[in-house]
Amino acid sequence: MTTVLKDKVAVVTGGSRGIGFSVAQALLAEGASVFICGRDPKVLQEALDKLRIASPANVDGSAADVRNYEDCRKVVRAAAERFGGLDILVNNAGVGVFKPIDQLSVEDWDTTIQTNLSGVFYCCREAIPLMRKRGGGYIFNISSLAGVNPMATGSAYNASKFGLNGFSEAMMQDVRYDGIRVSYLMPGSVDTDFAAAPGSKPRQAWKLTGEDVAKAVIDLYKFPPTALASRIEMRPSQPPRKK
Repeated sequence: MTTVLKDKVAVVTGGSRGIGFSVAQALLAEGASVFICGRDPKVLQEALDKLRIASPANVDGSAADVRNYEDCRKVVRAAAERFGGLDILVNNAGVGVFKPIDQLSVEDWDTTIQTNLSGVFYCCREAIPLMRKRGGGYIFNISSLAGVNPMATGSAYNASKFGLNGFSEAMMQDVRYDGIRVSYLMPGSVDTDFAAAPGSKPRQAWKLTGEDVAKAVIDLYKFPPTALASRIEMRPSQPPRKK
C-alpha cells in the first residue's frame, strides 16, 4: 500500500457486488474510506458486513436506485457527512437488457438509459461541487467495450455506453482545471453476475475479473497528477478461439 489514497473518501455506486464490490475492497486496502450503494438492502448489508471485516471504521453505505436523482443526492451527501468530504466517485451501477429492438419494451429502454447514463450524470452533478471544495478529485465511469462496438440485441445497452463515453469526454474538459480528473474504463467480458441472477451461471476463468478492473482504477488514481489516462480499454488476454 502507498499513501496516495490514505484518508481519501470514495463513493462507489453498485458497490454491493461484482465490479463495484471489488473496487470498494481495493480502495479500502489502499487506506480510503468508502461509501457504497445498491438497490437491494439485503445484498447491500451483506456487502457492508464483508467489507467491515477488514475496515470496520472506514465503510458505510445506503440503499439507493441511481435512476432517482434524490437517491443520488442523498448518497453523495451522506458520504461527505460521514467521512468529511468527497475525493473519488466510481460510477459503477449498471444494468444490461439484451433483446432485438422490436422486442425491447419502453420500460427496458428507460431502465437501461436511466441507470447507465442518467444515474452517472446525477451522481457527478452532486459530487463535483464537493470535490471542488477539496481542491480536486477523481471520477471513474465504468463503461464497456459495448460503448465502441455495437452488437445485435444491444441497442439499449450500446446507446447507454456510447452516451456514457461521450458524457465522460465532455465532462473531463469541463472540470480539468478544477483539479478533477475523469477516466472511463471499458472492460470486455467480466466474470460477474451482471445481467443474470447471482450464482445462476458457472464461472469462466478466461474472463476478466472484478479485481482486474479494480486494479485499473487504483493504478489510474496513482498516475502523476500531470498525466491523465482518460480512456482505458480492457480485454481478456486469451478468450476462447473462434471455431
